[in-house]
Amino acid sequence: MKKLLLFMFSLCALGAHADEGMWTLYNLPTAVYEQMKQYGFQLPMEQLYASDNAVKNAVVNFSGYCSGVVVSPNGLVFTNHHCGFDAIRRHSTVEHDYMLNGFVANSYEEELPNEDIFVSFMVEQKDVSDQILPLLEGQTSDRQGEIVDSLENAWQKDIRSQDSTLRVEVKPFYEGNKYYMTTYRDFEDVRLVFTVPKSMGKYGGETDNWMWPRQTCDYSVFRIYADPKTNGPAKYSKDNVPYHPTSWAPVSLQGYKPGDFCMIMGYPGSTSRYLSSYGIQERHNVMNQTMIQARAIKQDIMLRHMRASEAVRIMYESKYAHSSNYWKNSIGMNKCIDSIGLIGQKQQFEAVLRQWHDTTGYLKGQLDFDRLSRFYQQRAEAVRALYYWSETWGRECDELSVRAQRIHRGMEVKGPADKKKKQYVEFADNSKDWDQATDRELLTALMKNYREQVDKKFHPSFFEEVDKSFDGDFRRYVDALYDKSMLMKSGKKIYINKKNFDRDLGVAYGVSLTELRAQLRAELIVMADSIEEQERLLCAAKLRMEQDMPNYSDANFTMRMTYGQVGEYSLGGRPSGYYTTARSLWEKMQKADENFEYYAEPIMHELLSSKDFGQYTDKLTGTMQLCFLSNTDITGGNSGSPIFNGKGELLGLAFDGNWDSLSSDIFFDRELARTINVDVRFMLFMMDRWGHADRLIQEINAK
Repeated sequence: MKKLLLFMFSLCALGAHADEGMWTLYNLPTAVYEQMKQYGFQLPMEQLYASDNAVKNAVVNFSGYCSGVVVSPNGLVFTNHHCGFDAIRRHSTVEHDYMLNGFVANSYEEELPNEDIFVSFMVEQKDVSDQILPLLEGQTSDRQGEIVDSLENAWQKDIRSQDSTLRVEVKPFYEGNKYYMTTYRDFEDVRLVFTVPKSMGKYGGETDNWMWPRQTCDYSVFRIYADPKTNGPAKYSKDNVPYHPTSWAPVSLQGYKPGDFCMIMGYPGSTSRYLSSYGIQERHNVMNQTMIQARAIKQDIMLRHMRASEAVRIMYESKYAHSSNYWKNSIGMNKCIDSIGLIGQKQQFEAVLRQWHDTTGYLKGQLDFDRLSRFYQQRAEAVRALYYWSETWGRECDELSVRAQRIHRGMEVKGPADKKKKQYVEFADNSKDWDQATDRELLTALMKNYREQVDKKFHPSFFEEVDKSFDGDFRRYVDALYDKSMLMKSGKKIYINKKNFDRDLGVAYGVSLTELRAQLRAELIVMADSIEEQERLLCAAKLRMEQDMPNYSDANFTMRMTYGQVGEYSLGGRPSGYYTTARSLWEKMQKADENFEYYAEPIMHELLSSKDFGQYTDKLTGTMQLCFLSNTDITGGNSGSPIFNGKGELLGLAFDGNWDSLSSDIFFDRELARTINVDVRFMLFMMDRWGHADRLIQEINAK
């Protein structure tokens, strides 16, 4: 057992080495910084986080789901094309299709404002565990959430009294064994400045998603606007002016070579590296399998309708991209879990941890491996039903289902409170965002699939109505919902106290969905607190056993830094190569007749077949490089994260991981895991040669 323990310690030491880790910056371990210097990092430690010109000051949370970087003294922000996808789509029409054809603002006046887009700068982060953890002992997860929210509100009020432009956010780290408070400054006036055509920004589509080699020019450009008097955050106003940051990321045209240091900063969304083997089994067998099965149906329908109509394509392109991204991710993750025997590896480690736990007595009477296993087994069926519920009526669902649930869950009730007969709800006209035929077919197919896949005890009550009044024909039922329900009357008052309200087919449908969701959540909450507590204790035991080694917390959409080197990987003895070239993209374009996702406009053929790429040519290879690999550690949310060289200069943007390591949210395979980055020289080339955006090129002033 001692030999096995030493072996497992060596595995853990490898896991913490250099290219694995999503490190918080304010408390970065000295050992990590020293390793960064050995790899080639050249800046003093304080220039990562603490100084006025710290690298982190240029990095932003982009709209709560991506990352980005400020690259000019006038507030220009680079992020991924797929991060700006929905904003670009909302500005697109059949007549002016910026998604399809791209967009270039030739002046500040032409830059397009966006609803619901914001950027957040991290100001400060600190450990508040001592104030929080004693208050959480013995409380249910719901009560713990209330306590944390209460403290967060109090701290928010205090900091707002000092500076009204700041907000705070308190989140658990290390599975709830620590709590950190992060202070942010949010800017809400963010305008679209530049985007390449979809043929470049999403080149290769789902065929190339998560794959290497890659030639996607995955970036878009926005600008932060500020109050003209204070240079601070402000709601949108035509009088706002470009934001002038105190520092921004310098852009480098010098490129990279294999072995060069690189570093990514951004906002990784969620990882589960501390998750037990039982939790991984649930992820593989229940969550991922459900997503794979249901989304295949959903995406086939959306794609068919999108290819038949340009208007429908604009409506559904963002939904389709969001759905298909993690559909393919789930397929790849399960493949990797199986191929590396990850569940078996976790079980081996847990055997070592259990032996250490029994020997030391740490958390004796609290941590119980067998109880954790039983709880996961007991909830499997209900979790599967909840995931099918979510895929059918939760994620990217049809418009009728959205309205049917909103009317029962927090929708604004209008009219005088003292005159109930005049109270009403009203749905805005959003007909430009969805298509009747597409939505009807989606809902019909997904409800039928739910019935086939989920145990009868978790069927919604309206299935009885389908059988009784529609002879079990879901299409007839769906047509009745869309044709007859008052919920589909956009822009009209729907009085909620009238008798016909409760008898309305859509209202009853919404009640049934809401009740089923509540039933599933009630069944799961019984075990959720116990599983969460046992997973927390499992993490605590691991941290104690490995207390002499640096350990990072799972991602939770707070700023993290990951570092490593530029370079390829090898699979089956075949080297991957570490960059792609303009020639490789041009060659792939010639296959557009075989695969529509390889189509590009004639101008792109001309630009990418050039023999002269000017200042965007790599000095080492003599060609323009498009995308490149690094062994850095990323996940969803890192999209749009800047990748820097050892001087803190921008080399490009992270936009994907590779297919061969899609289990990295659970386990980082340092031999195979790679980040796919778009080269900033490719980005500037498109801005220059395609967009002729001279004012932006000059503003960025790349060296």
